[in-house]
Amino acid sequence: MENVFISTSSFGKYDKAPLERLMSLKYKIGLNPHGRELRENEIKELLNGVKGLIAGTEPITRDVINNAESLKVISRCGIGIDNVDIEAIKERGIKLYRTPEGPALAVAELTLGFILDSLRHISYLNKKIRSGGWEKKMGRLFTGKTVGIVGMGTIGKKLTTLLRPFNCKILARDHVTDMEFARENNINYVHLDELLKESDIVTLHLPLDNDTKGFFDRNLFLQMKDQAIFINTSRGKLVDEDGLYDVLSAGKISHACLDVYNNEPYTGKLNELDNVTLTCHIGSYAKEARIKMEEQAVENLLKGLG
Repeated sequence: MENVFISTSSFGKYDKAPLERLMSLKYKIGLNPHGRELRENEIKELLNGVKGLIAGTEPITRDVINNAESLKVISRCGIGIDNVDIEAIKERGIKLYRTPEGPALAVAELTLGFILDSLRHISYLNKKIRSGGWEKKMGRLFTGKTVGIVGMGTIGKKLTTLLRPFNCKILARDHVTDMEFARENNINYVHLDELLKESDIVTLHLPLDNDTKGFFDRNLFLQMKDQAIFINTSRGKLVDEDGLYDVLSAGKISHACLDVYNNEPYTGKLNELDNVTLTCHIGSYAKEARIKMEEQAVENLLKGLG
């Protein structure tokens, strides 16, 4: 049968069933040998003779695609496809699939966790106690706050359902307006400037493409409500990190929570600030979500290989 390569570093760690499904169909399977995100030269070498790829976030560039002469299908284990040269795969006629439902709840729950953490200073106070302090820093309630969701796709919608018990006012901005969902969930689609002005929490759930790269810049941070909270669990390159540092340092916004960065692993100057919560791109790293993503990725691969 056709060769299949799986580039994600932890595929099958929590449930062997997706791997066993492929093996039962007699596919010859190659696994990531490095236990981390593959570099461009590494993935290029590993795709020799491969017809089906279950992909992670490694750079699948034009050079990689042109060298993978046997490649017919890319099944992305995740939502984002900004690491894939779309024009190059179109030219080759390579089929591309992704798993938008798999990580949606995990990313939405992480976002909710960020909101509660920043409003009640949980991570900050934990750090202070561990360093010998005892500072009772006053927080704020989440109930009744206004949440601005920039990007009302699968994850933005999932987050909306999680916010129901908190009686939030939800403002949304997206180039596609799902009015039926908005009516059912009491969402108001507004212009971006209104969302920034009115929201106590602004959270990004956008794909990364040519239109959104560097989208959230210093000017947008300055338009945010004073003492608002900013959250990004989508893609790091959406955000001007220097601009974010400046508004946090100046106290324009009270807190930021980031799971993604312009360059990863992150080693930048946001580490210097107490009013930032940083995690290491763990949005989809919930066991149940990973298993669901891997199951969907295998189904998509088999569909593509036909």
